[in-house]
Amino acid sequence: MELRLINEQGQPTTSVAASDAAFGREYNEALVHQVVTAYLANARAGTRAQKDRGAVKHSTKKPWRQKGTGRARAGMTSSPLWRGGGRIFPNSPDENFGHKLNKKMFRAGVSSILSQLAREDRIAVVDQFTVDTPKTKLLAQKLKAMGLDDVLIITDTLDDNLRLSSRNLANVNVVEVRNADPVSLIRHAKVLMTRSAMARIEEMLA
Repeated sequence: MELRLINEQGQPTTSVAASDAAFGREYNEALVHQVVTAYLANARAGTRAQKDRGAVKHSTKKPWRQKGTGRARAGMTSSPLWRGGGRIFPNSPDENFGHKLNKKMFRAGVSSILSQLAREDRIAVVDQFTVDTPKTKLLAQKLKAMGLDDVLIITDTLDDNLRLSSRNLANVNVVEVRNADPVSLIRHAKVLMTRSAMARIEEMLA
């Protein structure tokens, strides 16, 4: 598999050979869906909580007598059938939304995403990508000169200047190789990675 190697002006200079195991896999839509769903589910926090009939504020007094009123019998106002009563199966804060996904499946799913991005010419490689000072304007100008707007930048090691410069750019995300997730790979229009980052990805997905 060949990936485009571009310069700092965004012009393609040559191509770089990439591993077929990481960038030449066939697209498996079902696997990619499972990987993305599991990633989003595992990132979900159980922060919602509801009250059952024992936790709501209520009186234990019987609302009316058992017989003779013509109304349905009722024992207490905390019944789930009543307005303001407790829930039958309430959501708890410690609810676990996680999905189990094998490492082999996750790696295959990421490889499938990268391979499809490569076929769609949405991946570009640079020798190195840095900024001299932590200035958002400098990074924005550099990306504009390269013709990149909505981009995920993957580096081998995260430089502080690059990280600070990208924080205030809405459609720009800078991550290390180990933090490149499948959702970000799909969401951004382009993926820009350094040569060292590409080598690490090939090593991880081999």
